[in-house]
Amino acid sequence: MKEIKQNPNMLMKKHHTPTVAQKLKGAKTKHGWDIEKSIQSGMDNPDSNIGVYAGDPESYSLLSDLFDPVIKEYHKYEMGGHKSDFSLHDLPIENLDPEGKYVVSTRIRVGRNFAKYAFPSAISISDREKLESEIVEVLKTLPEYLSGEYYSLDGMNDETRQKLVADHFLFKQGDRFLESAGVNRDWPKSRGIFFSNDKKFLVWISEEDSMRIISMQPGADVAEVFSRLSGALDHINQKITFAYDDVRGYHTTCPTNLGTAMRASVHIKIPKLSARPDFDEICKDLGLSIRGVHGEHSESADEIYDISNKERLGVTEREIYERLYNGVKKLIEIESSF
Repeated sequence: MKEIKQNPNMLMKKHHTPTVAQKLKGAKTKHGWDIEKSIQSGMDNPDSNIGVYAGDPESYSLLSDLFDPVIKEYHKYEMGGHKSDFSLHDLPIENLDPEGKYVVSTRIRVGRNFAKYAFPSAISISDREKLESEIVEVLKTLPEYLSGEYYSLDGMNDETRQKLVADHFLFKQGDRFLESAGVNRDWPKSRGIFFSNDKKFLVWISEEDSMRIISMQPGADVAEVFSRLSGALDHINQKITFAYDDVRGYHTTCPTNLGTAMRASVHIKIPKLSARPDFDEICKDLGLSIRGVHGEHSESADEIYDISNKERLGVTEREIYERLYNGVKKLIEIESSF
């Protein structure tokens, strides 16, 4: 068995002090989430970067002595006001790579959790069933250009499941970090995927968050992908009340996703630039994160990298769009200059 190395910089270890532990001892949300459950994943996985997960909206207020310092340090955010803005007015909207030489695909997603239910880490079986049913009913009311079908993971055959995973449509059972946080309980019950008829709009139900709402398509038309997501959210927001506050933005199971809860990304092939020793530093300076095409903790495949925004909290959706657009434009310029 591969030995798991300790991460001396894990934020939970740093901020779960004896004082905090004593202060929060016995504190429990209405869904039964407490400090012990919050830190369980970090305790089980000493190589975690963060090591804490929330169980419901109340976690962030009741257990704020643990969560707020983690949020401040990770997001470099002083717990000020969080604002939402999906406007693209006066921003560049041209296709970044019309010939398709570099950008394979573009994908923008947001995480959302209901205000009235616990998050996947703490939700009961009966509430997860209700949540699934409510989401499916809302998705039936989507406008024609977003309409599609819902597929329950529970009744899906293995062949269909594997094909959807390979196409990056479907989520797999959570990794060991999410397992320890309780997210995988009762897998795959009351979980599933909705995708539009053109397969450019997806909704995952009860993965890491209650909803992952996703807009995606081949190529580099970031504006089209962003606008599709914005239109879908305009509709869904009228039907569902999501967990949100003016300081932390949209509430998510993992505090790294708070705020916009948005991840805007491209799969991009830049073999010359990615071979440079300063590749990571270049992306960091542009406010971008790098990971493999199969998600977090994965390696690059065929020299294709997943490039996304790093910041989620204290920025607007508009600013995330602008940062990704300008950052990817710069990466293409550097790659094409070799």
